[in-house]
Amino acid sequence: MRLSERVFLIGGGTLGFGISHELDCHVYLIDGGREMALIDSGAGVTIEPIIQNIQRDGLDPGRLKYLLLTHAHADHAGAAFEWSRRFGVAVVASKEAGEYVRTGDEERISLAVAKRGGFYPEDYIFHPCPVERVLAEDDVFRVGDLALHVIETPGHCSGMLSFVLKEHDQRLLFDGDTVFHDGKLLITNVWDCNLQEYVTSVRKLAALKVDALLPGHLTISLSQGARHIQKAWDTLERLVVPPNIL
Repeated sequence: MRLSERVFLIGGGTLGFGISHELDCHVYLIDGGREMALIDSGAGVTIEPIIQNIQRDGLDPGRLKYLLLTHAHADHAGAAFEWSRRFGVAVVASKEAGEYVRTGDEERISLAVAKRGGFYPEDYIFHPCPVERVLAEDDVFRVGDLALHVIETPGHCSGMLSFVLKEHDQRLLFDGDTVFHDGKLLITNVWDCNLQEYVTSVRKLAALKVDALLPGHLTISLSQGARHIQKAWDTLERLVVPPNIL
C-alpha cells in the first residue's frame, strides 16, 4: 500500500489494517532506490503476507538491505530473525533494543508478562537475532539516496527510536509506539514503561512539526500529523495523561 512516493505500508494486523498476521504491528518499507529498508518487522508468526504485499506493490524483496527496529517488543521485532535468515537484511536498533533482540530475552521485552496477559499465545517464540548496527540520538541512517534522522524516544519502553524521513518538502515521522492518532499514548504495566521519559519524548516530537505521523498501530495521518502529537503534549502540559489506545 503506497503511502508516498518512497514509503509503503506492507504489514499490519488486528491493531492495523488487517493486511498481514493479526499480531503484526504496522510494517513500513522505505524505497531508497538501489536498496530498501523495513521499519519494524512484524511478530514473525508468518512473513508470507508481508512478502506478498511487497510484490503486489511492484517491489522486489531482493532489494531489502536493512531492518530498522523502533523497539524490541515482539509485535515489532519478532520477525527480525526470519527477515535476516531469508533475505540477509542487516538488523539495526538502539543499544538497549539491540541487546534484547540479540539475546531473545523474553523478560526484558516483556513478552512473558504479555503472554500472561493474553496478548500472545503461550507457544509463541521470540527467536534471537544478530544486530549489526546500533543507532542513537542525532544519527543519520542512509537507505540508498534517502536519509533517516534518528531520535531517541523512550517512555513506552526502553530503547525506543523514532525516525524522521524528509521526502521532497514533507517530513514523515515513524514513531513506533510513542504517539498515536488523536493524541493517544500506549502506557502499559511493564517494567520499562516510564511516564516521565514518555513526557520528554512527546515534548521532543511535538517540537518537530512533522507532516505525516506513521505510528506502529491504528490510524495513519499523511498530513497534519503534528496536530496529533501536539494534542498529546497539550494534555500532558495540563498534568493529565492522554487516553491510551488499549
